[in-house]
Amino acid sequence: MAQTINQADEDNTAWRRALRREMVARRGSLDDVAHSELSSRIVSLLRASLPVPAIFAFCWPIKHEPDVRALIPHWQAAGAQAALPVVVEPEAPLAFRLWQADTPLVEDRYGIPTPAAGPFVQPDLLLMPLNGFDADGYRLGYGGGFFDRTLAALTPRPLAVGVGFECNRLPSIRPQPHDQRLDWLVTEAGAFRPGA
Repeated sequence: MAQTINQADEDNTAWRRALRREMVARRGSLDDVAHSELSSRIVSLLRASLPVPAIFAFCWPIKHEPDVRALIPHWQAAGAQAALPVVVEPEAPLAFRLWQADTPLVEDRYGIPTPAAGPFVQPDLLLMPLNGFDADGYRLGYGGGFFDRTLAALTPRPLAVGVGFECNRLPSIRPQPHDQRLDWLVTEAGAFRPGA
């Protein structure tokens, strides 16, 4: 029996690894004009669908993820503070540092721009990139588990908003027990509350 379970785990791990590559390739096939237009639609939907938070965290876009940075000045003008995630340890939850347009950034161990210094804060809303996602509100990231650990650890739990392109929608990501369900999914097609 243990051998069967281990084989199933290995098969699911291999399936997710291949799926992650496919999801990046799907986004990569968008030309710059389409990427910009779809990102702009997502920003408009975020503005229309969500309340302005006190502190929100966003991710610097990598691997052709949606670029939601145009949202930041709108929410900042309404009094919100922006933050970026910081990897403090490989197997730990993320920390978050305040960010403004003039904040110096350095690339972390994964090549992602992150604030080099500054106070750590706890956001009440997280904008998380969706490498892949399903209608049940589960996201497929890049395999590090950072956002799942973060959502499980933060008290109170921030509003978890997945941001992605419809080309990365899947029938199921085959969620695992540690996968954290998102509160919102926002794509160019609309803003959805899973299960609502």
